[in-house]
Amino acid sequence: MIPEMAKARIEELSREELIARLYELLDRIYVLEEKLRLKQTPTTSKNSSQPPSRDFKPEKKKRRRNRKKGAKFGHEKVERALVDNPSKVIYALVDNCQKCHINLLDQVPTQVIRRQVTELPEIKPVVIETQQYEVICPCCGERQRGKLPEGLEAGRYFGPRLEATVTMLHHEHHVGFERLVQLCGEIFNLPLSEGGAVSIVKRAGEAVAGEAEKIGEQVRQGKVIRSDETSGRVHGVNWWQWVFVSENCEYHLMAPSRGYDVIETFMRECEAEVWVCDCWRAQLNAPAKMCQICLAHQIRNLQGLIEKRPRLAWAKAMQALFRKAIHLGNRREQMTERGYQRQVTIIEKKLDQLLKRKFSGLGTNLLDRYRTRRASLFIFLHRADVPADNNACERALRPSVIHRKVMGSFRSDWGAQTYAALATVLNTAKRNGENAFQKLVRLMGTPVLPFLLQPSFA
Repeated sequence: MIPEMAKARIEELSREELIARLYELLDRIYVLEEKLRLKQTPTTSKNSSQPPSRDFKPEKKKRRRNRKKGAKFGHEKVERALVDNPSKVIYALVDNCQKCHINLLDQVPTQVIRRQVTELPEIKPVVIETQQYEVICPCCGERQRGKLPEGLEAGRYFGPRLEATVTMLHHEHHVGFERLVQLCGEIFNLPLSEGGAVSIVKRAGEAVAGEAEKIGEQVRQGKVIRSDETSGRVHGVNWWQWVFVSENCEYHLMAPSRGYDVIETFMRECEAEVWVCDCWRAQLNAPAKMCQICLAHQIRNLQGLIEKRPRLAWAKAMQALFRKAIHLGNRREQMTERGYQRQVTIIEKKLDQLLKRKFSGLGTNLLDRYRTRRASLFIFLHRADVPADNNACERALRPSVIHRKVMGSFRSDWGAQTYAALATVLNTAKRNGENAFQKLVRLMGTPVLPFLLQPSFA
C-alpha cells in the first residue's frame, strides 16, 4: 500500500519530473534484476573453467528399455576376430548319426564352425638364482669373487619386467601400495611388501630420470610450446604440476610455485616462437615472440557472461566469431590458399569492429582483455602449427588429477619428482606410437629371462 503522503507528493510533480522519476526507478529495478540474476546463475564447466566433476548432476529417472541386442540399425555387426595360430585346437568330430546310428567318421564335413576361448595360464614368478664363487688365491692370498652377469648384479631382487609391471600399476592405473601388494600376492603369486613396492617405484624414477631430461630439452627447443598447470599435494601442502608440450613431446615437473619462476627455470636461455596458454599471467609472460590465448577458455567465459547478461549482443557476437575462427582453422587444408586468406581477413575485420564497441557493467573485463591481447587471439589462423586451444595440455594433466584424487598427497619429494619423470617418459612414448610398458622395461635394465635358456655353468 502506498501511503497517502506519498500519493500527494506524486500528484504535485510535473510531467517532466514524473518521467525523470520513472527513469530513475527503472534503472534501480534493472540493477536489482542484474544482482538477482547473478545470484541465480550457477557456475558450471560450460560457462567457466570449473572442472566437470564439480558440476551439479541431477538424479536421472531410470527408464525401462526393451532394447534389442546386437548392432544398431545401419551399423555393421562387429565380432571378436579369430586368432590365426591358436595355442591348441580341439576337434569335435561327428562319429555316429543320432538318427540311424551309421558311422560318419569317413564323411567329408560340409562346414567347420570355428570358435575360440581365450584364457590366461596360472601366473608363477620365475626365480633365477646366482651362486657367486669366492676363492682365495694361493699365490698372493687375495680373495677373488666370480663376476655376476649384467642384470643379475648383487643387491637386485626383481627383474625389469616385474619392476615395470609394478610401476605401471601404481603410476598408470593408480593402484595404491597396499592394494598393489594384495594384487601381486593373489594374481601373480608373488610375495611383495609395501617397502619393496616403494623401492621398485623409486628405482623406476631413477631409471627414467635421464630420459626425462632429454625430453625436457627437446620441448625447450620447440618452436611452439603449450603449457598448463594443476594443483597437487606434497607433504600435505599445495604444490603445482606443470606440463610443457611441444610437437611430439611433453615434459612434466612438480614445483611448490605457480609463478613465472617455474617457467624461467625450465626454459633457461631458450625462447619459443609461439606460446599457447590460458590467461594466467605467469604464462602470458613466458619467453616467446608471440602468445596464443586458448579460445576454448574464452568461449566458456563468454558463455558465463551470456547467462548473466542475456541481452548483451557483444558477448554472443564475440563467441560466434571465436567459433567461426576455430572452424576455419580446422578446414584450412580443404580450402584454397586464396579463399582461406579471404575468410581470415573477414574474421580479422569483424574482430576489430567488436573491439570498438562500448558498453558498461558486467563483461567489460573481457572487452579490456581482448583489446589488450588483440595480437594473441588469432595467431593460429596464420600458422598451421599453432592450435586454437590448449586442450593438449589439459588432456596431459587429466591422469594426474585422477591420480591425485585416488592416491591423495605425495609423502615425499622424490615421490612427486618420480611421478613427474614417469609421466614425461611414458606419455611421450604414447605420443610417438610406442608401447609405454616396453619402453619402461628397456629403461629398467637388462632383461633376465634370457638367462633361463643358458646352461647353469657357462
